[in-house]
Amino acid sequence: MIIDSVTQTASQIIHSCSGEQVTIKRTASVGGGCINDAHRLDTNVGSYFVKYNHAARYPGMFEAEAKGLELLAADTEDPELSPLYVPKVIGHDEAAGYGVLVLEYIEGGNQRSDFWEAFGSGLARMHQRRPDSGMFGLDHDNYIGSLRQFNQEFDNWIGFFVSQRLDPQIKLARDEGKAGPDLTNMFARLYNHLGDFFPEEPPCLLHGDLWSGNYMTGNEGQAVILDPAVYYGHRYMDLGMSQLFGGFNPTFYKAYHETWPLDKSWQNSMDIANLYPLMVHVNLFGGGYLGSVKSILNRFR
Repeated sequence: MIIDSVTQTASQIIHSCSGEQVTIKRTASVGGGCINDAHRLDTNVGSYFVKYNHAARYPGMFEAEAKGLELLAADTEDPELSPLYVPKVIGHDEAAGYGVLVLEYIEGGNQRSDFWEAFGSGLARMHQRRPDSGMFGLDHDNYIGSLRQFNQEFDNWIGFFVSQRLDPQIKLARDEGKAGPDLTNMFARLYNHLGDFFPEEPPCLLHGDLWSGNYMTGNEGQAVILDPAVYYGHRYMDLGMSQLFGGFNPTFYKAYHETWPLDKSWQNSMDIANLYPLMVHVNLFGGGYLGSVKSILNRFR
């Protein structure tokens, strides 16, 4: 069974990290999202979260995720800098044609009283991190869901947003027969107005896929952020995504604004920022997501 190969590889990764001989006590299937299979691995040196998927189908997926988590985790070393928590990366490898990623296992808990306040202010502080290059993008591509996410660096946000975010999703939707040429024309009309929705700001570190399914409450009641699609971009992208499926608690946005004030028109920009994740959903799931995209674009006739 593939899980036996995955477990053996995970044990080797844990051994390399801990220096201890590893004995598996128990494995149990757990939720890994829509894409990956995942297990909890209980060992003599602790419990771990292990997820795996076809290496050939998603080349470099777990290496990119590990890099993203480690980049986000640079904030968590000083709780005063960012009260967000990121799972520790133990390692990644391949087993029998499957990519394997091992993370620390985080037990869920109850939200502490300042959960949303700390979450909002922590995200604002994380967003204040700047790339050494001063560019929008990242030095490697990664994934959003099961789709490749392109991160070629640009010196301006609008150029990056169009070239690396919207255009690849439009092309994919047309190539897969999920959208027609009318969609390209609708986006072209929007492109003339993008500068109205994104105030000029330096690139900031983004989670990149910050919806309600990608955070949890840790065992100390703190916000834990998971499954990132990291890059340096405009902070409206994370804020927009946080509102895409119902939104976070209002205290989250209040605390964010108090830590790093937002332009008074920021709410009017959220639909525009969310065109990217909506197009990702068009390509992953189809359904009514194309209608949502077009309803936003219909403003620009």
